[in-house]
Amino acid sequence: MTTSRTTRRPLVIAAVMAAMAMVAIEATIISTAMPGIVGELGGLSLYAWVFSGFLLTQTAATIVFGKLADIHGRKPVLLTGIAVFLTASVLCGFAWSMPVMIAFRLIQGIGAGAIQPVALTIVGDLYTAQERGRIQGFLASVWAVSAVVGPVAGGFIIAHASWSWIFWINLPVGVVASALFIAFLHEGERRERRPVDAAGAALFTLTVASLMVALTEAGEGRWSVVGIAAGLGLVAAVLLAVQERRAREPVIDASLWRRRPIAAANATSLLAGMALIGLTTFLPMYVQGVLGQTPIVAGMALTVMVLGWPMGATLAARNLHRFGLRRILVTGGLLLPLGALAFVTLQPGSPPAQAGAGSLIMGFGMGLLSNAALMLIQEIVPWTQRGSATASNIFSRNLGSTLGATVFGAVLNHGLAAAGSTVTADSLQQALAAGGLPGEAETVRQVLQHALHQTFWAVLLFSAAAFATALLVPHIPLGRAREVPAE
Repeated sequence: MTTSRTTRRPLVIAAVMAAMAMVAIEATIISTAMPGIVGELGGLSLYAWVFSGFLLTQTAATIVFGKLADIHGRKPVLLTGIAVFLTASVLCGFAWSMPVMIAFRLIQGIGAGAIQPVALTIVGDLYTAQERGRIQGFLASVWAVSAVVGPVAGGFIIAHASWSWIFWINLPVGVVASALFIAFLHEGERRERRPVDAAGAALFTLTVASLMVALTEAGEGRWSVVGIAAGLGLVAAVLLAVQERRAREPVIDASLWRRRPIAAANATSLLAGMALIGLTTFLPMYVQGVLGQTPIVAGMALTVMVLGWPMGATLAARNLHRFGLRRILVTGGLLLPLGALAFVTLQPGSPPAQAGAGSLIMGFGMGLLSNAALMLIQEIVPWTQRGSATASNIFSRNLGSTLGATVFGAVLNHGLAAAGSTVTADSLQQALAAGGLPGEAETVRQVLQHALHQTFWAVLLFSAAAFATALLVPHIPLGRAREVPAE
């Protein structure tokens, strides 16, 4: 276990924030640089895989590294994840073709899959629930700042230096974070050494990777690839079920996932993740394409969401004793559909402030919900399961984003087809990125209004489902679960 007597908590939290900032900013900074990267490396048809490949391995690795942190301790697993992330960052900067870039991004995603869950597990080890809420607010701020700073930094680097530096700037941050962890994070010796379920980890990774490839390719309409990936994933899932039944220390702890508080909180996080990806993907398109606003206004309408997130997380921390985890979680779940109502009532003549208000409310709700869900899960498990429990919540949210991207893409395409338009979602995104609309602008605007209106109803539906599952979470009294004593 992690002992606060010998660990310098403020310096460890500084290292946690630095490590998480690497992952957070890497997810946003590359979006600005990608046009320049494609211009130099080619491979436009593989454009989306630079993003989805990173998310694929990050999501699959999350559960595996969460389990490894429970077996071998947080510190060695986190340092390994940082090393993998930094090595892949260096290699990405030297990529000479798009397939090579994607391969290095896959490795980088593996490192990110270790950093995020283990860093949050360390926070759960070091701080009680009463203290942890405030720290979670700081960590939420890291993601909010990264969402704003990332695109700006990416544009600055592209304008004044090589695109390789969007990857290489991770090096000093990662080295400093590693040094702080080595110097100031001290863990007691474990009482026992448990075996690693390597076969289960490999089969789980293959199952999740196959599922995400199938979902990603379904969004692109490549059904032959979807069939192959789905078949491979099904076989891997069956083998995984067999392996986990006989493994002494299974990577997927079924007893953990079956516990009602964890199952309900993770289901809430998954559905909330689905709703949020619909908002972040299509709100800028609506503001720019239907309301006729500039890309800057469209970006601001979404930026208030990432500002509302840390506000909600901070408020949750300050009112933890007054209301308790469940009430904060349910309140956050309620704010999601309330915010989504602003989008289903949008019309071509609506002010952009209406979109911004809905975005702010949903972001505030996510701050309450995500903070409370994570603290609730960490509160009811002992040290030996906290890494796995933390990883399960992050995995659920990431999987929700992937599922949501596919579902909302299908809803948009259905809306475009129902309107009798030959315009596709891809052509719309390309036209909006170029600053204009294809063909007759007013006709396309009407088609887009119809299609995105359906998409926003789907966001409302998943938001309401997230609120419903939040109601299933039982009351959890504050108080640390039994710890495993250091040897």
